[in-house]
Amino acid sequence: MEDRIIKTEYSDEMQKSFVDYAMSVIVARALPDVRDGLKPVQRRVLYDMSELGIKFDNPYRKSARIVGDTMGKYHPHGDSSIYEALVVMAQDFKKGLPLVDGHGNFGNIEGDGAAAMRYTEARLQKITQEAFLADLDKDIVDFVPNFDETEKEPSVLPVKIPNILVNGSEGIAVGMATNIPPHNLGEVIEATKAYMRDENISTKDLMKYIKGPDFPTGGIVTNKDELPDIYESGAGKIKIRGKVEIEKAKGGHINVVITEIPYTMIGANIGKFLQDIAQLSETKKTQDIVDISNQSSKEGIRIVIELRKDADAENFVNLLYKKTHLEDTFGVNMLAINNGTPEIMGLKQVIKSCVDFQYEVNTRKYNNLLEKEKERKEIQEGLIKAVNVIDLIIEILRGSKDRQMAKDCLTTGKTDGINFKSKESKIMAEQLQFTEKQANAILEMRLYKLIGLELDALIKEHDETLANIYRYEDILDRKDSMASVIIKELDEIKKEFSKPRKTVIENCEEAVYKEKEFEVMDVYYLMDRFGYAKLIDKNTYERNVEACESEFRYCFMIKNNGRIAMFTEDGQMHVIKAMDLPMSKLRDKGTPVDNVTNYKSEDGAIVYVCDMDAMVQGRLLFATKGGLVKIVQGLEFETIRKTIASTKLTDKDEVAAIVPVTDEKNIVMKSRNGYFLRFQLEEISLLKKVSQGVRGMKLDSKDQVEEVYLTKAVDDKSIEHNGHGLVLNTVKLQKRDAKGTRIK
Repeated sequence: MEDRIIKTEYSDEMQKSFVDYAMSVIVARALPDVRDGLKPVQRRVLYDMSELGIKFDNPYRKSARIVGDTMGKYHPHGDSSIYEALVVMAQDFKKGLPLVDGHGNFGNIEGDGAAAMRYTEARLQKITQEAFLADLDKDIVDFVPNFDETEKEPSVLPVKIPNILVNGSEGIAVGMATNIPPHNLGEVIEATKAYMRDENISTKDLMKYIKGPDFPTGGIVTNKDELPDIYESGAGKIKIRGKVEIEKAKGGHINVVITEIPYTMIGANIGKFLQDIAQLSETKKTQDIVDISNQSSKEGIRIVIELRKDADAENFVNLLYKKTHLEDTFGVNMLAINNGTPEIMGLKQVIKSCVDFQYEVNTRKYNNLLEKEKERKEIQEGLIKAVNVIDLIIEILRGSKDRQMAKDCLTTGKTDGINFKSKESKIMAEQLQFTEKQANAILEMRLYKLIGLELDALIKEHDETLANIYRYEDILDRKDSMASVIIKELDEIKKEFSKPRKTVIENCEEAVYKEKEFEVMDVYYLMDRFGYAKLIDKNTYERNVEACESEFRYCFMIKNNGRIAMFTEDGQMHVIKAMDLPMSKLRDKGTPVDNVTNYKSEDGAIVYVCDMDAMVQGRLLFATKGGLVKIVQGLEFETIRKTIASTKLTDKDEVAAIVPVTDEKNIVMKSRNGYFLRFQLEEISLLKKVSQGVRGMKLDSKDQVEEVYLTKAVDDKSIEHNGHGLVLNTVKLQKRDAKGTRIK
């Protein structure tokens, strides 16, 4: 047993195991091969569809069948990854050249996922069949055993175009990632042809053909001058913008219409983009937005933002570019597997690798075709020769005892055991020297081949074979001949499958958003008894003074960039920014204060609301239901927080009233049981907000303070009490901490 135990250093084993795992993920899972531009799972799905016969001109087959067959034969890593790869290859908004023709719900650009694989169907696209899977039967790529060595699969597909550029790729491996943008098929083919004509061509000259990325979603690449460096190194950042149109709408409004989005916005990011636009309005970054609607459909993207009549549309578009993903960055990292190792490659390197692969594939293809044509030539020459001595051959066949005897005679001239009609026939038979393949073809030849027309056809076929042999040898011997063959195939693919460019490449100035200067003005803060608050302009207030004073619990003037302090029974002060409240009409409902503060109804009733910026310059009188009072400097409440504790309360006590103190001399405290206590204000100490205060009024066990009033030395201020008017200064003047006088 001890002989079977291998002792090793733990760190060495971990290092080796991690490197093995990392390379497995890099090479066999996450990164594409530069030759065919496909990851292993994509390659296996396409090959399996080809093996199942799901061609472009055949009926669709269930995706579940494709996924199951691929997983069982080639890719034992779970059905979800296989189906996801199948779906992505069918989505024309992700791939510039979809490789799979999907039937059913394969998701959409707004992020909705595809239906389950049991509901969808698929088949190969025509270009996939003609440019990706053609000639696999001609032994032009290596086949390797599958995971359990029960099947064979291609190590790479014989793709005829630089697919890694056309469709791009993205993937995250261990310690590295790839992100290659898609390009226009026609441009890539022209650049490939240019490289084949001049292998010393520079990246800059290649970019005369490949202008830049061509995203399926269109959009605008804004940093054209930076692209040469990106394509030279294989890494960099491409700036992309959505395409925007400005339309005039009904009523004089302006519509900003987004018709194309950045490639990076595909999926859930469209919803995030709409949220970001709404957030601009909520945070007061802009007040130009009237309405937002997503009118996108199968015909294309159409996001409509309706602006106010006097809005600066161009400035608003620049705001979208600056503050949302309507302008975004695509990080290019052209990492791919090249000769079995991951490598960051520039544009020229990628095209070179793809062209070298084409030469390799075509060399194998035409070597195989040449061998087959030479075999056909050998057989054809044997048949033509046999027709010329057909009588002798028939005599040999009739005189032989078995097939082997006749074959030996045809190949070596051995005549032992064969009965001939004459010595001349035997002498001629001894001179025969057909090859073994020719002899087999003669022995299997049917009699109708002796017809004159068939002989002519045989001779014509032989001439064609000789022409093919000459052509194939020319292609294999001369590089320019093979190049012309490859270029011809590329031209045919371009003619049938290329489409116009969607993405615009240009140099754009950086978006500059000019914020409107904020005009500080006086406005009025209105809040009703239900806690709905709003701002109205000064003119509206002056036209409706009586309505404002009578219908609203709080009504006072503030600056439109000011703050409102709101005190509650539980001793908390909540701060409201005036800018968080909309400018409204007098009859508009307003905004609930709990939408713009941390206030909740369980915090207790709202006791006092005031202009915070004015309040901090003065003093406040606090009175609790338990009879405690204190005066606090307003500066104590200066804060940048949304909520602070405004006072300290004893158990089960609550704030009864808060009153601003100016030049008043007396305080009148009223209890629920009808007791009134008037004493001089100077008897109340000036304390900190964290203190509880001093006792202002003695209360019975079930009594509590309800209201507090401040009066001047000479003051006829009155209140209504039990249906009668009561002048506060007529209440008997006493000392603090007394019970007061009960007034019926």
